[in-house]
Amino acid sequence: MSALYIGLMSGTSLDGVDAALVDFAGDRPSVRGTRFLPYPDSIRAEALALNSPGDDEIHRSALLSRELSRLYAEAVELLLGECGVMPRAVAAIGCHGQTVRHRADLGYTVQLVDPALLVERTGIPVVANFRARDLAAEGQGAPLVPAFHAGAFRHADRDRVILNVGGIANITALPASGTIIGFDTGPGNVLLDMWCARQRGCAFDADGEWAASGRVVEALLDDMLADPYFALPPPKSTGRDLYNEAWLMRRDLARYAAEDVQATLLELTARSVADAIERYCPGADELYVCGGGASNRQLLRRLQALLGGVSVSTTADLGLHPDWVEAVAFAWLARRTLLQQPGNLPEVTGAQGPRVLGAVYPT
Repeated sequence: MSALYIGLMSGTSLDGVDAALVDFAGDRPSVRGTRFLPYPDSIRAEALALNSPGDDEIHRSALLSRELSRLYAEAVELLLGECGVMPRAVAAIGCHGQTVRHRADLGYTVQLVDPALLVERTGIPVVANFRARDLAAEGQGAPLVPAFHAGAFRHADRDRVILNVGGIANITALPASGTIIGFDTGPGNVLLDMWCARQRGCAFDADGEWAASGRVVEALLDDMLADPYFALPPPKSTGRDLYNEAWLMRRDLARYAAEDVQATLLELTARSVADAIERYCPGADELYVCGGGASNRQLLRRLQALLGGVSVSTTADLGLHPDWVEAVAFAWLARRTLLQQPGNLPEVTGAQGPRVLGAVYPT
């Protein structure tokens, strides 16, 4: 079996698709190449719309699945062309798909992709639908990346935490010895991006500069932190089903300066992460951040201030660029599937036991 795999990730930020070509021939995964394709406005708008009840959802979901798969195939073609690799040299594509619903409390999750079409377009076997088996085993189906974090980043002498800040933020506690835990801490970029788009017409707040220009409204922050999700013990997971525009706008934000709301939303992300680390990772020495939030310098500054003696950096210091950790993780998960090895961590998701994840679509 080839040691080359491709990971495709499109997350709750709805910005586009990350593609990574990964070589597993050595002791640690080696990234041979990466490619990002932004979502056209039409895909982003429809994926966002399908996160809420609407007309003719089955038809619209099927059409979006095909449109997404064509974009995924384009990302694969460009990636392989830039790396000078033929499709037949790749063992499989691990494709997460685009989450439009995640209701672990009701036992289901929906990631849109047409794996059969992706196989036809690329000529490469596809592994998809990773979350369903964990949910069937009474797990949360998320987060799945902690198993990869453990394999790639655990250290024998350091208590580490890996923080992924996409639309939703999740942590993986990697103690030098003992049990690995991981869970969604709450909103990552999702509310920050939403407010920035609404007030400034920008997709995101670059470096957190707009948030840094405002002041935290403590009463508003306290109201947000009173959301019951933050008090739930792990295992737990969440998404846009909870942290959406309705959640944000029910708080009468017109009373506050727009930049103060942005500062408060950034503090909400930082505080909920820091609270989770202090509660569940008390021995942590190091925090490494990945995902889009790793480039938000104001967020990193606030995390460092809140966590005191814990050093805060990004996964670049561990040899993997923060933008590509999740794409590499789904390449890793695809490999686990083909090798018939478990891809979940029951202590993270709450599943009844280790499970081989994903459905395989052969060529």
